[in-house]
Amino acid sequence: MRPEMNSPPVGEHARAKMESYKSPIIGEVRDAIGTHRVVVVGMRWNPHVPRAKKALDKAGITYHYIGYGSYVSRWKDRLGIKLWTGWPTFPQVFVDGELLGGANQVTKAIEAGELV
Repeated sequence: MRPEMNSPPVGEHARAKMESYKSPIIGEVRDAIGTHRVVVVGMRWNPHVPRAKKALDKAGITYHYIGYGSYVSRWKDRLGIKLWTGWPTFPQVFVDGELLGGANQVTKAIEAGELV
């Protein structure tokens, strides 16, 4: 389920630019989402990425991980992913083709028995 976010209206030109920004990276993520039930998109140095992965590991949930740099590298690639999903942080965890959210949402879904 994609989280609802309030965002300002965007003109068609800006929307087209945002949708095509970093399209090869978006294609990589889309391909992974189409191939794997659970996909974690993350980055190095971010403590929430290993937290989400650890929660999935502990629950015995298999996932595919894609990492895009660190705080000082590949930020443009991550920006493209953020624009595409509308989710502002990493990790971004997808389940059955839908964006679940980040580490907090993964933990809550596992604890509630919604992610098995």
